[in-house]
Amino acid sequence: MLSPQLETEAALCERFEQALLASPPESLLRRGQWLDTECLVQIGDTPFHIQIAKGRVVHCSRHIPLVCSTAFVLKGSVQAWSELWQPVPRPGWHDLFALIKQGEMSLQGNTQVVMAHLQFLKDLFDLPAHRAPVKPEQVTVQPEGEIEPIVGRYVHVDIEGEPCRVYFEEAGQGIPLLCLHTAGADSRQFRHLMCDESVTRHFRVIAFDMPWHGKSYPPIGFEDQEPDLTTQRYVAIVRSVARALKLDKPVAMGCSIGGRIVLQLAHAHGAEFRALIGLESSDHQTPWYDTRWLNRPDVHGGEVCAALVSGLVASTSPARYRHETLWQYKQGGPGVFKGDLYFYRVDSDLRGQLGGIDTTRTPLYLLTGEYDFSCTPQDTLRTAESIPGAQVTIMKDLGHFPMSENPLQFREYLLPVLENIRNQSGY
Repeated sequence: MLSPQLETEAALCERFEQALLASPPESLLRRGQWLDTECLVQIGDTPFHIQIAKGRVVHCSRHIPLVCSTAFVLKGSVQAWSELWQPVPRPGWHDLFALIKQGEMSLQGNTQVVMAHLQFLKDLFDLPAHRAPVKPEQVTVQPEGEIEPIVGRYVHVDIEGEPCRVYFEEAGQGIPLLCLHTAGADSRQFRHLMCDESVTRHFRVIAFDMPWHGKSYPPIGFEDQEPDLTTQRYVAIVRSVARALKLDKPVAMGCSIGGRIVLQLAHAHGAEFRALIGLESSDHQTPWYDTRWLNRPDVHGGEVCAALVSGLVASTSPARYRHETLWQYKQGGPGVFKGDLYFYRVDSDLRGQLGGIDTTRTPLYLLTGEYDFSCTPQDTLRTAESIPGAQVTIMKDLGHFPMSENPLQFREYLLPVLENIRNQSGY
């Protein structure tokens, strides 16, 4: 994507002031109704003093009082704000945290106020943008009365000696395709895949909720446990579910933490799988927020989880699918997202440990969205360099949740991979 024509600091400041003082959308006021605060927002060298009362901006001025009670300060370069407010922002310039991660913005002060109202503040400071409409053909609408082919059931699974009741959904027939959801979410992320006849004609698509997630309960005695996911347990979960469902050399496809565990499966248990597909997959990624915010009594866990990952959805993804994807994060159990990230951040640094992967026996496909600033395309490309034969695709107009945020765009990249697997299997 080409660099846009950047606006001047004066033009950006004028746009910012007008947008914040205009009548806000009712939906924004409703979400911000509990927020009363003052803050400073700086565009280039120009600071603004902003006062918010019950979610409404009642004061926005370039005149900074000598004495003011400022909860936090958000500073950004002229390029950062200009890029952020483009009709279609470029990857890496499309979210406050993406800009903070690359040093184009900074956030200081009482971050509790920010995290407790994160999505509201993200949307408030995005009001000056004029977003380009999403093309209608990117969203499918089913007729009234249509019954989807997805069937949901429970299977009893022994995971490291613990009996677990695991919920799974499936559709289709043929080669088993076992789908692994992202941290803090559940199998609903793969619903579009299970309704796609181009996939289910030759693949039995199976997506399950890990224990603690979705419709799967935590293990017995969970009330005395922390839901910290480890590499060993994650591997055991995947292999145990495959064994309980009697899957014969399935294809495993995981996203985010699922994309990370796919690498470990390829390294330690590759012979058990027909092929492995890592979505948003890398051997390591640089943390970009403090996970302690994800399970605190003074911050709504579901709201902050969804707000944090909202920037990982591509700017070009349809609003309907964006909000569906984030809704799952709002419904996660207390501390579950944080527990999954223990695996992602602490217990799964695979750098320098993937030399034994045999892609001639078990093909490995790595697909990463260009808008993903958590597991970046560079992270995936770096990982692939250490795995001879790994096949990498950087997906245009997609972010961290390709299968749920923009399923029609994702299928354009996935179908050729599945066709390769089917041909290699002689199916």
